[in-house]
Amino acid sequence: MDLGRLRSVELALSPPYPALIGAGAVAALAATMGQTRLALIADERVWGLHGEGVRAALEAAGKRVAPFTFAPGEASKTLPVYGRLLGELARSGFDRGGAVVALGGGVTGDLAGFVAASYLRGIAYYGLPTTLLAMVDSSVGGKTGLNLPEGKNLVGAFWQPRGVALEPAFLRTLPERTFREGAVELYKAGLLADAGIPPAVLNPDFRPDGDPDVLAELIARGLRVKADLVAADETEQGVRAYLNLGHTLGHALEAASAHGLSHGDAVGYGLLYAALLGHGRGFADLRGVGWLIRRSRVVRVAELDSESAPSA
Repeated sequence: MDLGRLRSVELALSPPYPALIGAGAVAALAATMGQTRLALIADERVWGLHGEGVRAALEAAGKRVAPFTFAPGEASKTLPVYGRLLGELARSGFDRGGAVVALGGGVTGDLAGFVAASYLRGIAYYGLPTTLLAMVDSSVGGKTGLNLPEGKNLVGAFWQPRGVALEPAFLRTLPERTFREGAVELYKAGLLADAGIPPAVLNPDFRPDGDPDVLAELIARGLRVKADLVAADETEQGVRAYLNLGHTLGHALEAASAHGLSHGDAVGYGLLYAALLGHGRGFADLRGVGWLIRRSRVVRVAELDSESAPSA
């Protein structure tokens, strides 16, 4: 549904929660929060870009906000950083009546979400994603977690947020490459269940500083794909695994590169690999495969067919 220019995608879980998309989404979500005291968790870079503005929006809704920051990057998804944040919450006197608010990308959502899932055996949690990848993927669905030296996301919990606010204005601060990572994930959602998404993502007007209403509509469409699959299979016992399209090879490439290859670029390679593998096994042609990732750049391939395609 549309609330003026504010869109809402409902996650039909138990309990259900909304993802609000558009200008003013943070303020709209703050007005629905039942908690007064909030732990606002962000990495230091995101805090410098958006922290004070978000804090002001939450305080305008009558909230008491305490910021907690950590060093940016995948290297912070660790037990020591997680333990430090838990200790800071305890020393600040947070009780079960408070809530954790994650401001940032996927690393922040995973880390802050697991803090919320485990502090006092679970407190309320809200998401304010600031990257396109987090907006269309990790900010909804309830997956939280940490990395171990033995592998990625080996510690965690399913812990659903109470609500998510997605403001396209946050995307204006993203480097083009980081924006492209989210575009790959959005493209994947289109491959799964919305044929109108891939051509829209390939449109040159789809960019971080593009029309906020167009961005909001595409984000909402991508989220609806994920929301339907998560609602059908909250803990990934069946159809939710479709969301892992491109991730099998993608995660292997991330690990092999010691995370030198970004998640979005790795999944892009994974999507291409899946398409070539499916073609090689006779399950699909390659017409409509839109992107190849080469030398850290995404390029469009026009109408690949079985005669011109490389063998799997």
